[in-house]
Amino acid sequence: MGAPDRDIAQAKGFIAPPGYRRHRPEATLLYELVAEHYPGFRDRRAAEGRPLPRYVEDEFEAYFKCGLLEHGFLRVKCDACQAEKLVAFSCKRRGFCPSCGARRMAETAALLVDDVLSQQPVRQWVLSLPFALRYLLATRPEVVTQVLGIVYRAISAHLIRKAGLTRASAVTGAVTLIQRFGSALNLNVHFHLLVLDGVYRREGEDRLRFVPVPAPRTEELKRLVQRIAARIGRSLERSGLITRDIDNAYLAFDPSEEAPIHGLLGSSITYRIATGPREGQKVFTLQTLPAEPAAPCREVAEASGFSLHAGIAAKASQRDKVERLVRYVSRPPVATERLSLTLGG
Repeated sequence: MGAPDRDIAQAKGFIAPPGYRRHRPEATLLYELVAEHYPGFRDRRAAEGRPLPRYVEDEFEAYFKCGLLEHGFLRVKCDACQAEKLVAFSCKRRGFCPSCGARRMAETAALLVDDVLSQQPVRQWVLSLPFALRYLLATRPEVVTQVLGIVYRAISAHLIRKAGLTRASAVTGAVTLIQRFGSALNLNVHFHLLVLDGVYRREGEDRLRFVPVPAPRTEELKRLVQRIAARIGRSLERSGLITRDIDNAYLAFDPSEEAPIHGLLGSSITYRIATGPREGQKVFTLQTLPAEPAAPCREVAEASGFSLHAGIAAKASQRDKVERLVRYVSRPPVATERLSLTLGG
């Protein structure tokens, strides 16, 4: 509400509550950086005969228009004070735009907490994959379903066995959100599973009773991640996607023969610079060093490049914690408030 509108509203005795404010993406550091570097990057790739896919260009072109009044808006008027607002159109894209991603995060959290997740304890299981499998899942979406099915069945069977039941007498429940990014904005396909911290026991026709299951112990996590790694390896080998020798497993195709975008994906997965005079070099990153060696985390187990974490849980009564957890796992990859420019640019 502008100053003249505010004065008129106050003169009428109407005090406007906090309301809509345009997020002004053009004033953010992210927009500035993308506007400065993306066009040249896109044109350079095209000149090298390695153009970006159309869907990538569409994503960035939509981002450049999202939230800007010159690309379309709605005119909204308040019946009480007659104040008007211009609400810019949003791109509603899924991959990059922080504003639309945050809106989708809030909607997802509300949907899952209110309508999907039952009033029972929930535990987050996070599975990270070896670099080669991150590349495989990033370039072949159909393999994501194949691998996720193996992961869920393994965790489900573990919970049912721990409850002293069988698949015929019990069922589990879970929601999985697949994240494609890491904390350094690198490509990192991994799974966040929000799994009921227990199982439903069948007790007659259309009757279920919830049976809580204790948190997994360290040895249980180790056995489980080893089982998941072995099953995924066998499944991908049967599908002809990986080959094995005595000691190692390899992708059964040459990444260099893939589409041009796949070279960028591989560089991002392995923390390497993808283009320019330093192409192929490792990205320089700074990390805060701990004051003393950290104790091993009991809620994490690793095997063959796989990592399984199950240390975060919420009780049935902690619906606010469940919502925070859902918002975390459904968050967009870029947080504009965490971006800053160093003195060296």
